[in-house]
Amino acid sequence: MDLGAPSPSWDADTVVAWLKAHATTENRAGMERFGIKADRTFGIPLAQIRPLARKLKRNHERALALWETGTRDARLLAGFTGEPGRMTPQMAMRWAGDFDSWDVVDGVSDLFVDMAEWRSLIDAFAADEREFVRRTAFAMTAWAAVHRKTEPDETFLGLLPLIEAHASDPRNFVKKAVNWALRQIGKRSEALHGPALALSQKLAASPDRTARWIGKDAVRELTDAKTLERLKARTARA
Repeated sequence: MDLGAPSPSWDADTVVAWLKAHATTENRAGMERFGIKADRTFGIPLAQIRPLARKLKRNHERALALWETGTRDARLLAGFTGEPGRMTPQMAMRWAGDFDSWDVVDGVSDLFVDMAEWRSLIDAFAADEREFVRRTAFAMTAWAAVHRKTEPDETFLGLLPLIEAHASDPRNFVKKAVNWALRQIGKRSEALHGPALALSQKLAASPDRTARWIGKDAVRELTDAKTLERLKARTARA
């Protein structure tokens, strides 16, 4: 079936038909090695999904329908094309409860960060014991540090205690997101670099193995010469 070029007029069924037409068994098998369930994906790489999302543009009703398909590829597109102003905290909590792969968490977290309630959602997700839901809190923190340009530094200083509180969670997809969040806060501004580095050094000296790994890795990046040069240049442009 010739679907033509991707268009904002496409409905969810047409989008899914496109995904099916581009599905590959080889990619599905490869993704499973990275913790993505092969039976929940068409195997479409992000390098194809992101350009598709840009062509489809935002459409909230279609995003909701794509989410309900349950497939990783469609849910990524739901995150990339959903409308943050029409998302509610209840919708976000329900979507988070459906998370079953780290890449969907990270893709959808970028949508959540644009919601008015983003900061309270971080607290709610961090308090949740489910691995992918807790990862959401720290993926959101990392994205917010990058994308919420006008947010005052004090907001991110207030997130450092949350990072410290969960730095001992040994689960792979949580600890990597905690580390990501800490590094992104430290790279956001010179004012945040010092406190983030101090926390990184504290964690690096922790008797807890997970906290120690998070801290050492963050110290490595936050003290890297290239990181410091970029931070100085960013401050000069501000």
